[in-house]
Parts: sequence; C-alpha cells; structure tokens
Amino acid sequence: MFAHNFQVKTPLLDAIKGYVEDDHAAFYTPGHKQGRGVSQKMRDLLGSQVFKADLTELANLDNLAAPEGVIKEAQVLAAAAFGASESWFLVNGSTAGIIAAILATCGDGEKIILPRNVHKSAISGLILAGAIPVFVQPEYDRILGIAHSITPEGVAHALQEHPDAKAVMMVYPTYYGVCGDVEAIANLAHQYNIPLLVDEAHGPHFSFHPDLPPAALTKDADLTVQSIHKVLSSLTQASILHVQGERIDRDRITKSLQLLQSSSPSYLLLSSLDAARQQMAVSGKELMTHTLQLADLARKEISKIPQLSVLELNPSAGFVNLDRTRLTVTVSQLGLTGFASEDLLAQQGVIAEFSSEKHLTFIITLGNTQADIEKLVQSFQKLAQEHLREKSLANFSKSMYSTRLYFDKKTPKLSPRQAFFAATETLPIKRAVARICAEIICPYPPGIPVLMPGEVITPDALEYLLNMQAIGSEITGCADATLKTLKVVKDE
Repeated sequence: MFAHNFQVKTPLLDAIKGYVEDDHAAFYTPGHKQGRGVSQKMRDLLGSQVFKADLTELANLDNLAAPEGVIKEAQVLAAAAFGASESWFLVNGSTAGIIAAILATCGDGEKIILPRNVHKSAISGLILAGAIPVFVQPEYDRILGIAHSITPEGVAHALQEHPDAKAVMMVYPTYYGVCGDVEAIANLAHQYNIPLLVDEAHGPHFSFHPDLPPAALTKDADLTVQSIHKVLSSLTQASILHVQGERIDRDRITKSLQLLQSSSPSYLLLSSLDAARQQMAVSGKELMTHTLQLADLARKEISKIPQLSVLELNPSAGFVNLDRTRLTVTVSQLGLTGFASEDLLAQQGVIAEFSSEKHLTFIITLGNTQADIEKLVQSFQKLAQEHLREKSLANFSKSMYSTRLYFDKKTPKLSPRQAFFAATETLPIKRAVARICAEIICPYPPGIPVLMPGEVITPDALEYLLNMQAIGSEITGCADATLKTLKVVKDE
C-alpha cells in the first residue's frame, strides 16, 4: 500500500538540497547566512552542514501558510502515506494541531465532549476557542493507578445529555499505549452528525504494520493529529494534522493554523517530515517489524525479573488494544516510586520517557537497537537485586490515585476562557480550596492537568498535587512551582 513509486520522492527535501549545493551570496534571513555567522560553540556541537539547510521561504521552497509548490506536494504524499484525504505539516508541534482542531469545530460558548485526561494543549484550545468542555470519565485501573480511554458508553451518555455538542475528542493511544474503541466512538459522534477528533500524537506508526493497533483514520475518525517526532524520525516539534471526510471545514483548519503557526517556519522541521514520511512509506513495515521484535524482547525479559511487571493488554471497554512498542514497567513492588527508579536507572545510563507514582514508561522506536534493549534489561535486573522488598513499602507513599480526584469532574463553573481572562488573585494554597482555579496545573510529563482554569479547587486535588510533588513529580503550569500559592479567580 505504501511502497508506490511516487512515495520514494522527497520534493521538499530535494528543493532544500538544491539551495545547499548552490554557491550564492545570501542576503535573506536567517542571519547566520547558512552557518557562516554561527557561534563556534554551535558549530563545534552540530557541525556546519545543518545550518546550510536552515532556510526561509525562498523561490521554489513554497510557503507553509499557503502552500502551492513543494510543501503542498510533500503534504499530498503524506496524506497518501497515512491514509488521509488531506494533511497539514505542523512546526509548532501537535499542540498547534490540537488547538486548530478545536478552533475549526467549536465556537465561543459551544460544547465539545472530551476526556478529562486530555493533554493540556486541548485546554489551551478551549481557552482560545471559548468552547465549553463536557468531560467524560475515562476508564480507570484502580490497582495500577492508570487512566485508560473513554468508553463508548460514556460518550453515548454525554451525547444524550448534550446533543448540541459540536465535536467529540479522544486520546488514542494514551501515553501508556492504551487504545480505546475509536470505531464505536466515531459511530456515536456521526449519529449526531459531528466529527470525532483524535489526539493520536503517540500513534503515527500505527499506519505501517498490521501487528500495531489500527490507525484512527481507518476506524472512521474525522481528524487526527500525530507527533511524527515522538515515535518516527522527524525532528522534535514536527507533527502532522490529517483530515478525512466532509465533517471538518478544511478552510477553518487552514485559517486556524495560520493563527497558530510561525510565519517563519523551520525548513529543517518541514524537510524532516518529508523525509520521515518517505522512510515509512517505503520501509515502514520492515522498520516496525524490527521495532516490535525489540519491544517484545524487552517485555519478555523484564517480566522475568522478580517484583517487576509490565502493562499488558487487558481487554475492556476503555482498553481494546495496546501499542506493544510502549513499555510500562511497574516498580512499586520494589518499594520504589517511579520517580526514584527513574533516577537510579539514569545513573546506569538508561533514560525513561517518563515516570509516575508506580511506573516507568519507555518508548521503543525504529531508532532503538538490540544493545539498547540489553542495557535496559540489565539495568532493571540490577535495580531489582538492590531493592527487593523485604517487609513493607515503608519508603513508598500511600496510593494517592482516586477516580474522584480529577476524573469525575463536572462541567467547570466558568469556561476555561472566562477563567483564564478573569481578574485573579494569588492565595496561599490552603486558602485556595473552593475557589475557582485560574491556572493550568499538571504533573509533567505526561502533561495531563489536575486543575484547569474554571474548575473549583478541591482538597483532594491539592492533596494529590502536594503528594506528587513530594515524591518527585515536576508540577508545571502554575506561577508558583513550589505550590505554596495558587492563582484563583477574584470573587465578585
């Protein structure tokens, strides 16, 4: 399907190569003039060749805001490779794509149905659009303390309660690689003639191997946003937004992206998208076969280590598939938090994608090697030998996960936009209880807000944040990172 002759082409990359090889006097931005003016320290670190390709909208290089040439051709090739009707390159990350999806489907005061465990970029989209969130509780594993996907039942109930909603959004897969039932949720949305928007940031590889979960577009999603840099080979910040069908106004997508993206896009990022698409279209199945083999080896060997376990598929309404290249290891039986384990593994030269209270999560991609997997397994073996639990988890904090903490949220008291732009005051954290939050506050990664603008601050939420901070989680989004104070909406 993907190895058609035309997919071998890299139109944007080739056009940039032409400028790199052309000897000319540069009187255009950027100011370093193809690297000649770059700091020597930067040149020592990166070499000189990369700067020659750091170009601007020159003749024959097209314009991202209104592409008609090589960028347009590259986007058409991407749409064909990923199974979309139309695709847009993103240089401001998937964040720009998620916000654009909301702006293109929801206006001020209009409702959107979405999971409470959305990425903070969706909250930014709500603020900019003025949309009203209707939150759906995702399925929750109380034992592991992991939120999965929203369920068709939950979405059906939300649609019955809010038939005037303009869109449904879901996360597929979650940061842990858990996949919900896209097809069932898409069918529900379409019954109300509204689109399903999918945050597929961690699933761009799904299109290229039958043993991976199905890509959201193959299950009738109307729009997906994929971080090509997260699991494929583009440069960091390079993503793609895909659309199919007629439920999305494509002109509004284009106009929204013109608001959100830089007017001076990086051609390094754009060309890396062109190259990553060509690589996967031509060799994706082979690359993903190897990646899956490495991932399966890691899962098998780590599962043999006493007191360690890995997240496996446990079919349910909110967990219909699992991306096997996403490895989540539960370490709590060693008497360690995920945060402490992350630091200990880093000392052995193994860096995880992110840690949580009980787990470490690793992303295995086409860039990993057999040696990487061996080092990962050996490091876990050493960790287990040194930290086997003898009596109790005396040094392990009590479980702080609760579905009522931030997954049973009602519609915020104020819309995120109203709260974001409201007059605020800063209070000591204990005095902030029962006040309306004016900040996006979340442990990071994965960047899922515990509190957002417009929500009433509860004692449970504050206790959770303080406990997560105490065991090593980084709290982001708030003006006071120490959590001694919070910004709240001023009482009228």
